[in-house]
Amino acid sequence: MTLADELRTASADVWDAQHAHPFVRGIGDGTLPEEPFRWYVRQDYRFLIDYGRLLALGAARAPRLEEMRRFAGLAQGVLEQEMALHTGFAERWGITAAELEAVTPAPATAAYTDFLLRTAALGDYAELVAALLPCMWGYAEIGERLARAGVPDHPGYATWIATYADPEFQDLAVWARGLADLAGADAGPGARERMHAAFRTSSEHELAFWDAAWRSA
Repeated sequence: MTLADELRTASADVWDAQHAHPFVRGIGDGTLPEEPFRWYVRQDYRFLIDYGRLLALGAARAPRLEEMRRFAGLAQGVLEQEMALHTGFAERWGITAAELEAVTPAPATAAYTDFLLRTAALGDYAELVAALLPCMWGYAEIGERLARAGVPDHPGYATWIATYADPEFQDLAVWARGLADLAGADAGPGARERMHAAFRTSSEHELAFWDAAWRSA
């Protein structure tokens, strides 16, 4: 079992709860009311801003040049291409760019991003990698499972699923898992315990984010 698989197995209860959550299941079968999803789109935009900061910190702390380049490229991709795509996606949901920029982070969003940035600033590199993994891997796993179950008739939800089931995003999750394996091998005593703690906390924040979106209506 790889270290990434070990992290995933130890937090399987949290991940199972995400897959079973009514917000996620509602995207998959097309029955999710649209207003909670609009809340999610707005808050996810705010999340992406700080996720870009997290990736930039990853570039600063990565021990190898190849990893620095990948983190820097991902940070630029999030802050430019992905946020532009997100803005276009939001407009199809009736949310303007000005509305996105004016959104205040909800408690669940702020708690998650605060944890990620605090871990990136104060933890070691292995903790940073473990903390970012549940977002990349979790969305890839949800997208792949929902796509495999059958795409809903709702065009907005079908587009969302296709985004995270896309092979390019799946490859990103594979890279992130490999990065966790490598970071754990490089780290000193106690690294695995710290990585487990960071991975589980981020996984719990992912679940809390889905729940906050579900309860927002």
